[in-house]
Amino acid sequence: MDQMKEGRYLLRGLERMFPNEKEVITFLEQPRRIYAGIDPTGPTLHLGHLSILLKLRDLQNLGHTIILLIGDFTARIGDPTGKSTSRVALTAEEVQKNEEQYLSQIQSVLDVSLCEVRHNSEWLGVLSSESLLNIASEFTVGQMIERDMFQERMRVGAPIYLHEFLYPLLQGYDSVALEADGEVGGNDQTFNMLAGRTLLKRRGKEKVVFTTKLLVDPSGKKMGKTEGNMVFLTDEPSIMYGKILSWPDSLLPLAFEILTRDPLPTNEELTEQPFEVKKRLARSVTGLIYGDASATRAEENFVQKFVAKEISDDIPLRTCSLGTLLVDVVNDAGLVSSRSEWRRLVEERAVEEVGGILIRDPLVRVEHTMTIRIGKSRFLRIEC
Repeated sequence: MDQMKEGRYLLRGLERMFPNEKEVITFLEQPRRIYAGIDPTGPTLHLGHLSILLKLRDLQNLGHTIILLIGDFTARIGDPTGKSTSRVALTAEEVQKNEEQYLSQIQSVLDVSLCEVRHNSEWLGVLSSESLLNIASEFTVGQMIERDMFQERMRVGAPIYLHEFLYPLLQGYDSVALEADGEVGGNDQTFNMLAGRTLLKRRGKEKVVFTTKLLVDPSGKKMGKTEGNMVFLTDEPSIMYGKILSWPDSLLPLAFEILTRDPLPTNEELTEQPFEVKKRLARSVTGLIYGDASATRAEENFVQKFVAKEISDDIPLRTCSLGTLLVDVVNDAGLVSSRSEWRRLVEERAVEEVGGILIRDPLVRVEHTMTIRIGKSRFLRIEC
């Protein structure tokens, strides 16, 4: 393996390194044990996980041992990270089924045969009350309550349950049990990962932390399963390709950085050919998950189905400002007679963005250049 070639990706897609970039790079000069924890809380991973998997692959290619930690114990508790409400806990059977599907999906990105696969029930499931109290004694209530999501819950009067305070302690103890040298996770997991670093340092061991940038929508909101706006790794190639094409142009620089290892698009390309850049992104991500041949077929199907056959050259065109309500643009173009008709059509799933992406929210705003179809034959091209 060409270490210099692989090392060029080490910083790509990262938000921060702890303790700092210089010390982490020096620390990685020796083979290390680096892990990422994934709580199997649903049947499929999504593109929000891809940046973490790619970072693990970067580190694996540099010769480090990768540990995939399945949070089969913590998944049954519920991590409050980034959530304004408590997460619903799962049964052991649900967790096991989800894990099996996760490992199959991870294999498309990371060589699982070269990874250690561990479960935190190995140690958390047998943790004594005395040990748990000893771990809890290493943190203060003030440290827990300062977390943003807890502050938000208190502001709106939403409950905070005691077991949610224990989650970062348990995740931190994962690092101790694994004797890990490093951990990779999204930057919304920073608090939990640093809890593990604190526990290890008090035991005389260094642990570095890599926080990856999050895939967020134009409003800055995390794209994920709970938010319902994510591309899943199990989406069919044509669906995956089409969903990515529906993303706003503003998401392209970040998406290229964290979801691919392709050259980043230039400012000129982003300004003058955003749709071509978006197709390149969709082809790259789909190819990463399903292979180049499937990505090519997905692109060909898109062109054939939505461009060559169904959209004429003389469809109406409207221009608008970013953030304009889509219903206002469509109504102004005369494609619907009223807002109530628009709402009915959306609720009947009769409105979609070309590429097969349903419009589900009647109050959705225009965030990028798009072509929409209403029913079978009404089209409108919208440019921002």
